[in-house]
Amino acid sequence: MAPEQAVGWSLRNLAAPIVAIFRGGLGYWYSPRAIELETTPAGGFVDLFYIRRNFQQRFEQARTPVTILLPKRIEAGPHDALIVRAYREGYRHQSVTIPVKSLQTELVINLEPLPNTLEAVAHRYFGGRSTLVFMTTESPTFRVQEKPKGFALILSETAKTPEAAAAIEGLHSPMIASAMTQQLGEDLVVETVFADGAKIELRSRLSRDLARGLYAFSLDLRPAAGLGDSVVAAHEALGRLKPEHVSNCNLVFDQSLHALLELGALSRALTPRGAFIDPYVRAAMRRLGELSAKDGLVKFASGAAYRPEVPIELEVALSQAADAVGFLALLRQFVIELEAAEHRPEAFRSLVAPELDPTSFGLILRRAEASERECASTR
Repeated sequence: MAPEQAVGWSLRNLAAPIVAIFRGGLGYWYSPRAIELETTPAGGFVDLFYIRRNFQQRFEQARTPVTILLPKRIEAGPHDALIVRAYREGYRHQSVTIPVKSLQTELVINLEPLPNTLEAVAHRYFGGRSTLVFMTTESPTFRVQEKPKGFALILSETAKTPEAAAAIEGLHSPMIASAMTQQLGEDLVVETVFADGAKIELRSRLSRDLARGLYAFSLDLRPAAGLGDSVVAAHEALGRLKPEHVSNCNLVFDQSLHALLELGALSRALTPRGAFIDPYVRAAMRRLGELSAKDGLVKFASGAAYRPEVPIELEVALSQAADAVGFLALLRQFVIELEAAEHRPEAFRSLVAPELDPTSFGLILRRAEASERECASTR
């Protein structure tokens, strides 16, 4: 980090031997000068600025731990300084100024975590409509920048978890072509690109997930055209469902998928919470009762049974939808009847595991389907 030119000769050169008496010898002036720099946590990045007479003489970037070589004190000006700006994704930036003539040889910069964290992201697509839900540990400070082919969500002073990043990177539906995250300083930016030709309106709302102590910022993606045709198509798809879709080896698939998914996440996905998906889940539960071979009763893993055609029993059944026997199999067939083949995995994930990234959900889905095929091969 030494400037290209040393400072010129001055009276300090004459006074150096005298000053050295009080500084431990001539080595104070003429010994090589270095500072060992580390950050906590390790692996932080640093911008290094050498300042002389208020002008930047050198600039370097490095990753800690790093040894910074400085000019000998005799070659430095009286006010030369090293400015260290440390940063790491998910942490606040910090700056430290060190006089080059100081006796300091070590520096540890303790980085502070950002005050907010994006813990999870839920993406739901179904019936021509999408919702993105960003769950943070604190109430988010945000702004949404709409663009001709998408939008950017900026979450101020927010870090992200690997799970949230994976969920965003895997976003894809008939409405969303791609999405990505980028940490710009202390702000987290989520860039989303709409599918070609999609004309979409954005609506936002903020709520609280009291069970997990998280804040939920939701962005509803609505097509500019009406949704009437999608609703009609969904009702027609439900009407095509048959008893065999929730029996025999389909139940093996249902039980296997239920066992592979985390119960709490499945319950959050299926329990009505004011999302656009709720009417579809409600209608699917009623249809499960209609397809039941036992007088319209839907059985639950707990041993309970409810009749969804009765309004109060429908509400109870929906509150326990994650335990309804055959419900996951019915939702799968619902998706098959409604969505184009290339969009079915994402639509089904949106219904039962919106917080799980597509790759992880794909592995789980294939395991459940393998159990179903094994059942079919024995019949």
